[in-house]
Amino acid sequence: MLSEKRRVLLALNGVGLLITAVATGWVYFFFLLGAIDLWPIVTDVPVNISGDRRAWNMAHLEGIMNGTLFIAIAMAARFGTLGPRAQSWLFWSTLAFGWFFTLPAIANAVFGTRGLEFGGGPFPGDVLTNNLIFLAGWPAVIGVHISFGLLFWGIWQRYRQMGEEA
Repeated sequence: MLSEKRRVLLALNGVGLLITAVATGWVYFFFLLGAIDLWPIVTDVPVNISGDRRAWNMAHLEGIMNGTLFIAIAMAARFGTLGPRAQSWLFWSTLAFGWFFTLPAIANAVFGTRGLEFGGGPFPGDVLTNNLIFLAGWPAVIGVHISFGLLFWGIWQRYRQMGEEA
């Protein structure tokens, strides 16, 4: 379905998202402790990291989930049949949803916003920052539906081509 180069690039971006999740995880860890505590190297250096626990948890897990999903899609894409244009849509929509779900989640944790509703809704935080993060999430919302739809369609088409041998 996807060329080998695109599958490798998806897997590489998946690793990039996992590295982003690890970095976010360290910030989350220091946020929970209220200090940088890496005994015996560095101990009890106070830090004041903004945000709340749920936002940092989501920021950390978005990177893990989307990075793992990129690697899974890169592997699953071998089992599908799509034309060149659909392959391109699958590749770019997957990149869009993975990064544009992860990076705004990190921004929400850093800036104390939610980015779930234009205008901020009932959530605290700067409205302009919230609105920018909200708008940054739309490529992800659209991309995930395109990506999953094309992935399903491509694998389904491959299955149908197999006929009775399946």
